[in-house]
Amino acid sequence: MWPRRICVVGGGTAGWLAAMMLGDSARRGGHPCEVTVIESSKIGTIGVGEGTTAVFRQMLQHFGLDEAEFLAATGATIKFGIRHRDWRRKGHSYDGPIDDPHRVAGFDVNALDVYQVAQGESVGETHLFQHLLNANRSPFAIVGGRRVPVGPYHHAFHFDQALAGKWLRSKARAIATIDDQVQSVERHPETGNITALALEGGTRVEADLYIDCTGFRRALIGPMGGQWISYRDTLPVNRAIPFWLDIPAGEEIEPCTLAWAQGAGWMWKIPTQGRYGCGYVFSDAHVTPDEAKAEIEAVLGHPIEVRNDIRIDAGRLDRQWTHNCIALGLSSSFLEPLEATSIHGTVVQLMLLASVLPNPDDRARAAFNAAAARQVDDFRDFIRLHYVSDRRDTRFWQDVAGSLPDRLAGRLALWQTKVPGPEDFAPFPMGLPHTDHHLHVPVLDGLGLLNPRAARDWLADRPKLRANARRSARSLATEYRLAARSALPHRAFLQSLSQEQPA
Repeated sequence: MWPRRICVVGGGTAGWLAAMMLGDSARRGGHPCEVTVIESSKIGTIGVGEGTTAVFRQMLQHFGLDEAEFLAATGATIKFGIRHRDWRRKGHSYDGPIDDPHRVAGFDVNALDVYQVAQGESVGETHLFQHLLNANRSPFAIVGGRRVPVGPYHHAFHFDQALAGKWLRSKARAIATIDDQVQSVERHPETGNITALALEGGTRVEADLYIDCTGFRRALIGPMGGQWISYRDTLPVNRAIPFWLDIPAGEEIEPCTLAWAQGAGWMWKIPTQGRYGCGYVFSDAHVTPDEAKAEIEAVLGHPIEVRNDIRIDAGRLDRQWTHNCIALGLSSSFLEPLEATSIHGTVVQLMLLASVLPNPDDRARAAFNAAAARQVDDFRDFIRLHYVSDRRDTRFWQDVAGSLPDRLAGRLALWQTKVPGPEDFAPFPMGLPHTDHHLHVPVLDGLGLLNPRAARDWLADRPKLRANARRSARSLATEYRLAARSALPHRAFLQSLSQEQPA
């Protein structure tokens, strides 16, 4: 039976997504449900930039929320993918556009990718988002005085997570809020379930289901005894120093996340309309924080003001859902922000959760925990793939080259014999979006880890498919170049949205 009272502890993006999505699912299913969010105005956040995947835009549309208002109110920008600079070798860059042209080209296999690899050409050439990214354009053009999309794909966003959380709160319906912090967790002595939360202000809050979105504090799930599964043996970085950079007046805003490989890790650069949220993610076994700061200052050519020193204990809980408590967001797992997995993972997990809450028994909990664990483990492996590099110029890159996990080594050996396709990735529950072949191929291609001869051999056995792929590749590349020329420049598009909003 769907819980009649749900208490979400912790606001921000994860907390308000949980409150909105679970409350909406309850209403649509006809389940009486009261949702309460406990968040403290005393707990601040550092807005160092957050990137999403396309599922965030789909979520906005699901709730009927206006994208233009969201962009204007939060200072968000458009994201078409990730630009990887200096990962394969210094001076080399490749992009990972997040659209999938196979969906509009009518192929039930990844023929466009295979054809591009066989030709020795970038797989990005058949992606609309690659051409929009190259030209620093928005996803819209003006036609007949109206703003219209230039393609059929969902784009993503960059934003300040604190502003996004406040905006989501302003759009929430029928959700009670309490400005306070949890002082203690009361549990049933026999079942272990949480019976109530005692707040610092003296209030006592009872619920049937508790959602922990308190981030690293893990204020609810921590006392429940969850075990942390560390990824330190797989992922090579364990520390981050975030900072901000100004956007020079008149400078175009690139519609992508920059992931720039450095001597002991990599630097992120995420544009919002007001500034760049940046940070250096590094291994403190190879450089100290002071050395990391000096390295970035040398690369950028000017001083930076470090806003925090974040220790990354990459990993996940063994069980996100235990008893009547579910951890979401940073309460449940933590990975370096290389592929925008945090918000994406939260949205997908909430979809899974909504599907099992009508019957939240032991079987439902086990199914949810298994899917959530697989999701984060797959994120881990996808992130580790990025470090398979030709670089050996520092001790960090030398050490990374000598520590390839067996599972990833096996998959890379397989992908020397074929271009990854849907058959290489088990479907995710409910068909929800996950790290499948269309995300892997641009990274593998950019790192030089695919075999053009294997691609040519595969196509040689399928001459009709090869001819269709050749025609589609040429047609899409031409069409998407023209579409990019017609699209509004990114910064001009964002400025026009602010002018349209009511004062």
